[in-house]
Amino acid sequence: MAHAVRRNPSASLLNTDHRPHPLQDTLLAATLVLGAIAIISSIFDSLHLLSSWTGLIGILTAAYGQFVSVTTRERFGLIVGLVASAVGFYIGMAHGGLFGGVLG
Repeated sequence: MAHAVRRNPSASLLNTDHRPHPLQDTLLAATLVLGAIAIISSIFDSLHLLSSWTGLIGILTAAYGQFVSVTTRERFGLIVGLVASAVGFYIGMAHGGLFGGVLG
């Protein structure tokens, strides 16, 4: 008699092990949010402090997330957030940097 395989309907297509990963999911969400803030705030010259700092923190968060990631879904999202954070960081650095105008 064949047994039906029960699948979690909320599981992602790329979540191959079907287990919860709260730390990795939190790092993924934080990286995506930081990347979005960094890239959106880099559009404005006066927000270079925000874009450079959120970009730097997003890069570090994505790097640690890649280190502890388990599934392809997590790695894919972390790379998207890493690229957004890096672009925001570099544009923020070009507009004044991490301490531009505050120190000295």
